[in-house]
Amino acid sequence: MQNPFAMDASMFVLSSVRGPLASLHALDVMWVSFYSIGLLIVSVLLITAIRKWVNNVFLSFILKFFAYTMLALGSFLMVLVVATWPS
Repeated sequence: MQNPFAMDASMFVLSSVRGPLASLHALDVMWVSFYSIGLLIVSVLLITAIRKWVNNVFLSFILKFFAYTMLALGSFLMVLVVATWPS
């Protein structure tokens, strides 16, 4: 009879291989990917609009900082989604 309290090391290896969002349901990971795609699209459109229409240097800097932050967050979330991709 096996010890029910014994921990199998393969359980920890399998959970770490699946990725950082492995604890989420697959549909939740899908929504995270949609949010990251939305952040990427909005940031690109915002950067394009700022370069075309905003002439104030201070306002341009603040808006570009916000847009590049959205771009970085969207990219990071997409990397997490891809790292969680089922094998």
